[in-house]
Amino acid sequence: MSWMRGLLVALVAGALLGGSTGCGSGGGHEQRGGVTASPVGKVLAGTDEEGRHYREVDRKDAPEVAVEVQPGARDDWQVRLTVRNFRLSPAGTPPAAVTGHGVVRLFLDGRPLIWLRTTEYRLPGELIPRGTHQLTARLHADDRTVWAVQGKPVESTADITASAAEGTANPGGTG
Repeated sequence: MSWMRGLLVALVAGALLGGSTGCGSGGGHEQRGGVTASPVGKVLAGTDEEGRHYREVDRKDAPEVAVEVQPGARDDWQVRLTVRNFRLSPAGTPPAAVTGHGVVRLFLDGRPLIWLRTTEYRLPGELIPRGTHQLTARLHADDRTVWAVQGKPVESTADITASAAEGTANPGGTG
């Protein structure tokens, strides 16, 4: 509760002194040596392969994700995510970064697959040709920046190995 009082005092003091409250064209963020100051972590200059900026957080406060893939009953794959220090945001959530909240982006062999707001997903078998493939779950804030620790995205990867006969066989573990 004391942090709310401090925030309220700062806002009132800024208003009384005629200061800005983040309504300018800079959006309340300030560039400092290639890193953007933000109320939630630091938005880094570096981006992922889709051009989405990394949002750096301390390791102790960082969200975590683990991905597990098992063959399904209908020539599909059951994907289960386990998250820690993270809550999946419901549809309609405003596009703003909130500590420990956001969505998951799945990648198959490095290619974007789907945005998830749930910890379970059915991966159609026709997307997995014969061979070994990698399914990666990456955590994003609701503004679509990538949660990161020490400049690396918060993500987990599991191997999927599909045989020719069944289309489903030998799934990898968590990563």
